[in-house]
Amino acid sequence: MNAAAPTEAHAGLATLRDAWRGLALRWAALAPRDRKLLTLGGGVLGAFLVWTLAVAPAWHTLRSTPAQREVLEVQLQQMQAQAAEAGALRAVAPVPAEQARAALTAATERLGTPGKISLQGDRAVLTLKGVSRAQLAAWLAEARAGARARVVEANLTQSGPGIYDGSLTLGLAPGAGR
Repeated sequence: MNAAAPTEAHAGLATLRDAWRGLALRWAALAPRDRKLLTLGGGVLGAFLVWTLAVAPAWHTLRSTPAQREVLEVQLQQMQAQAAEAGALRAVAPVPAEQARAALTAATERLGTPGKISLQGDRAVLTLKGVSRAQLAAWLAEARAGARARVVEANLTQSGPGIYDGSLTLGLAPGAGR
């Protein structure tokens, strides 16, 4: 810093003091009625600023907290259910490769002509043409339960209301594709 900085600060303080003195003189020159009106206006403005900057945001937070808490509780319950399901699925023993293939083939045969399965090592590709939502859900449940297969890639398009075309790539449980 240079030596001029303290001088500038003193000059700024002197200017501020002069301005304050000017305001005090103007205040003293006002009629008592005008002083009361300005004091009331300042109080109203101050109350508005306190409400806008401090009270209203806190009030909004207090009002919205119960709804947010309910949403978070529901999300927590869903996550706990998913964690329990994942734990249960991890506890299920993998099925032998031949049994997994047989389960996928049987599920696809029950699906009918809209589905074709291609088994490729530890992967299976199901090609679909005109399968309903219910058929697809049932096939996925059967593939998960019977073959311990999980979808690793899905390429589906909706060809009509609740009707799907496309393909699903499934990963077979460790040991099932060997």
